[in-house]
Amino acid sequence: MPAIAEAPTPACLAVNATLMEAVIKSTGNALTMCGLQADCVGAARVPHQESGIVTGMIGVHGAVSGFVTVNMSERFALQAVGGLMQEEFGPQLNSAVVDGSGELTNMVVGGIKSSLSTTEWAFSHITVPSVIVGKGYAIAYARGLEFLTTTFEYEDDDAVLLEDRLLHVSMSLLRR
Repeated sequence: MPAIAEAPTPACLAVNATLMEAVIKSTGNALTMCGLQADCVGAARVPHQESGIVTGMIGVHGAVSGFVTVNMSERFALQAVGGLMQEEFGPQLNSAVVDGSGELTNMVVGGIKSSLSTTEWAFSHITVPSVIVGKGYAIAYARGLEFLTTTFEYEDDDAVLLEDRLLHVSMSLLRR
């Protein structure tokens, strides 16, 4: 039987494998600490409007500069932070959940930093996390950045909306 040749991935669809691997590993580890498991269901080379209302943001700098965002729905934030703190939160966001969302962001970015430490994408410092609560904000990006947006979905039989099951991790990095 003749071998079937694989079609090459067009440049517009190919994501940076090193960055992708770091995000998947780090996000998986952070969610495990929250008692959750999620599968990576999508990746893109461009940022997109994130669907959740809780967004943690951390700046990174060193040989590479930029920032990483972790975006989730209110429902996801309540469950993740609840699992992390071994406490039940809800039915609405409160200051503990917002702080915990910042800590989840810190865990994800810390793992990414560790995974990238021996690559051309290594960064040496991260900022304190900031958390944006709400929708409708816009981020302006400089030219020349490398982007990676990943979407993770976790099983939640009680979630009616798809967006309640999604976590988005986005990176925008500039090599010096």
